Amino acid sequence: MKANERKAAIDAYKERKVEAGIYLIRCAASSHTWVGSAPDLSTIQNRLWFTLRNGSNPHKLLQDMWVTHGCEAFDFEVLERLKDNDNPAYIRNIALKNRHTHWIEKLNGIRI
Repeated sequence: MKANERKAAIDAYKERKVEAGIYLIRCAASSHTWVGSAPDLSTIQNRLWFTLRNGSNPHKLLQDMWVTHGCEAFDFEVLERLKDNDNPAYIRNIALKNRHTHWIEKLNGIRI
């Protein structure tokens, strides 16, 4: 990749629209449901699957279920995308926290 192509790719990455929201991880084999929030939904599944494959996920039950049942037993789903991501970070974080709590209670999920 040439220097100008690399710079264009970096600029495009920085300019992309980031969507915050709430996501769900479900293990079909054990019926466990985990609910998490992320300031950038486009990157969270890849990050979670990476830590799970490497045995370094900080959520012990999630990691144990991954080891026991394998990646085929897991589904990832976006539950909600926050609207108006142009708000300051502290407002977005409060909204994420509130919606995260709402979905955990609604689904009787495990907090991530």
